[in-house]
Amino acid sequence: MQLLHILVLASEETPHGLWNPTIIGVLTVICAVGLFCGSTYLLLGTNLGARLGFLVAAAGLTGFMVLLTTLWLTTPGSATGNSSLDPPHGDTASWKVVEVVNTPADSKIKAVQELPKSGRTGDASLLTQVKPAIDAAVVPATVVEGQEAPEQPFATLGVSSSTDYNLDPDGSRYYIDKTENFFFHRARYAAIPLCIARKDADGVPVAPPACDPLEPTHYVILQYDYGSVRLPVLAYWIASILLFGLSLLGLHWWEKDERARKRANLAPVPATTS
Repeated sequence: MQLLHILVLASEETPHGLWNPTIIGVLTVICAVGLFCGSTYLLLGTNLGARLGFLVAAAGLTGFMVLLTTLWLTTPGSATGNSSLDPPHGDTASWKVVEVVNTPADSKIKAVQELPKSGRTGDASLLTQVKPAIDAAVVPATVVEGQEAPEQPFATLGVSSSTDYNLDPDGSRYYIDKTENFFFHRARYAAIPLCIARKDADGVPVAPPACDPLEPTHYVILQYDYGSVRLPVLAYWIASILLFGLSLLGLHWWEKDERARKRANLAPVPATTS
């Protein structure tokens, strides 16, 4: 407990760096495991023996992990808003820019080339979903001194802010196909027309927004990333079941060995011949 108190005080006074939070975090986990798991094993080991005590402690810990991860798997928590439980989760679903072309026919993706014929017309809700991804891709990010500039291969349209361009909802197309099965999905793409905003004499975009007829129109091609919200929890659940099974198997082997030892001790002593 004194070590944990020292680590807390050090984390409050030490500036962020390698020591805090990296080394502090590792030491905290080691101390927590040694305190809770180690104390349980110490109590069981003094009563059941070192081997059996370890197996019982491991079975209890891994059984608790199975129950916890099953609860995580059935109640996704803050990821979907169904409960206050907040399990670990992976990437959330989002749109990502993959190309910027003059027309969908210029795309390298075959499904995008077929969007004008097979795709469905987008609406304002689609633009609301893709606008943050387009802003992050085409608007040059402000670089803070001392930090490395992010990679933006599509920030070549000459815009400096999100108000320098307009998105056309009437000309946008998106492609949605049925899921292949329970686990995998087909690719989903969107082609959004982007035009440079027309500005007045003071350089302010006109209202209502309009496209500059002297500037070309581009198409921003986006792909929908379905994310992996449940993937970490599923991995923890499978690992917990495997570890729990191994601990139970170890208990079974110990019981077989114990029975063999008892049979050996109860075996009749062979009679001596004179």
